Amino acid sequence: MVTRELFGLDTLHLPESLQDAIEHGEVFTRRWVVESILDLVGYTADRDLADMVIVEPACGAGAFLGPITERLSASCRNHGRSLLDAVAAVEAFDLLDRNVERSRDLVTERLLADDWESSEVAKVVHSWIGQGDYLLREYTAQSADFVVGNPPYIRLEDVPDARMSAYRANCPTMGGRADIYVGFYEVGLRSLKPGGQLGFICADRWMRNQYGRKLRELVARRYSMDLVLVMHDVDAFKEQVSAYPAITIISNRPQGEAVAADTTHAFGPEQAKTFLAWVARPEQPQINAPSYHAARLPHWFAGDDSWPAASPARLAMLEDLGDRFRLLEDEATGTRVGIGIATGADKIFVVQSRDDADVEDDRLLPMAMVRDTRSGVIDWHGTYLVNPWSPEGNLVSLADYPRMARYFARYGADLRKRYIAVKQPDRWYKTIDKVDHRLTARPKLLFPDMKLTIHPVLDEGGLYPHHNLYFIVSDMWDLRVLGGLLLSKVAEAFVAAYAVKMRGGTLRFQAQYLRKIRVPDPAGISEGDRAALADAFDRRDVQAATTAALSAYGLTELPD
Repeated sequence: MVTRELFGLDTLHLPESLQDAIEHGEVFTRRWVVESILDLVGYTADRDLADMVIVEPACGAGAFLGPITERLSASCRNHGRSLLDAVAAVEAFDLLDRNVERSRDLVTERLLADDWESSEVAKVVHSWIGQGDYLLREYTAQSADFVVGNPPYIRLEDVPDARMSAYRANCPTMGGRADIYVGFYEVGLRSLKPGGQLGFICADRWMRNQYGRKLRELVARRYSMDLVLVMHDVDAFKEQVSAYPAITIISNRPQGEAVAADTTHAFGPEQAKTFLAWVARPEQPQINAPSYHAARLPHWFAGDDSWPAASPARLAMLEDLGDRFRLLEDEATGTRVGIGIATGADKIFVVQSRDDADVEDDRLLPMAMVRDTRSGVIDWHGTYLVNPWSPEGNLVSLADYPRMARYFARYGADLRKRYIAVKQPDRWYKTIDKVDHRLTARPKLLFPDMKLTIHPVLDEGGLYPHHNLYFIVSDMWDLRVLGGLLLSKVAEAFVAAYAVKMRGGTLRFQAQYLRKIRVPDPAGISEGDRAALADAFDRRDVQAATTAALSAYGLTELPD
């Protein structure tokens, strides 16, 4: 444990900045949400809970401890146990002494109302609830059967430097600009016994953003993501907050079947009961109720890359296709996804016509720009790259190209200011990326970076893509057939689930998202589907492309 002496402070007297941060990060959970989490992890009075350990890492005023106490009390009655048999059955913590006192008062009141002896009540209450920093406490690994709660939402930059350093040292998943709730996940998961379960209501941003990468990797490698119930529009807390909450259930066991669910603002206590009843019926794969949709997945998504965000039915489809088909970028088919050239000085290297740069003719490379792709077919506007690279991939000597040398010399001051030029002053006229001359002649599908819908455009060869365009080349695919697949709403569903969405619903069709697309084996697509995909691509008919793609993927429909 990292002790309080490390910080030069007593935990009973927190520095004001941390005190304020904690109070700002306190969001109290509604009773029916707590009850739902306890049901989902199996903390129910029919079990002998006195022999189990449940942990509440940040108890606040006791939103979770109240229902926990009631269930534990009922379990002791049901199983003929004394209250003292459960003296080690609860571990609850909070950094603020007033929260510890409020929680103790609440639990005391509940136990006395259930007719337990006051002397026994006093012993268990002081055993169960204590002041401390859960992220830095001493604990026995794999000591908890359950970890439940609503971790505080506090950005690390709001935590004093010494404590922040200690948090990072004790919780390796707390990288970058993480919120401290990431550490609560990590410590909670590490404390679970085999088969133990963690149930949090917490922001779900860690499933998709950069600071959650290490936590995603930990969960995917060692635990089972059992359930995610997205509750962004639900009145789950006693205060109005914009926290993007979700109930997340994670088990200390190999990954098994997972449940993905989403809700509307109408989801509440009664709807939660019907949802829990559905979860308990494994024979029903999906449910579409007015206030929630849910689906069972054969497993959760692997790895530390951003996990997809989509409707439960879409997630189930993506998991199914992920199990049955290979990734778009594939050595077996020689299919590669890439990005066009970054120059570091487009105003100098990229010209709008031959007349804009007095250089040797072979130093002008025709370039494809985003505007050339807008109609769905290439409509080249005559843009060129002033190209300092040889066909072999070497930087040419300016002595061999006096006209280009004069052109670059005119802009020499600006070119030499660039970072790459400062690092390599003798190569001051290079672009950031090399030109791969083989790419110019190859047929390729081009994708504008930002678009409302997926927009593959075929360049038959002759143009080099600008860095605002992504490209796909392949040794085996007929690019008109592949273009039809990628024009479809099936392919778009992959990108939409993983991509960053911009204002107005604009999607980013970057290489990292295009690489998430799964495709059939090109040799396994029927002649009829191949013809239909190519024809739909030529006509830019998204509906026809989607119909043909559904057939090629063996799907009957595209779920909403």
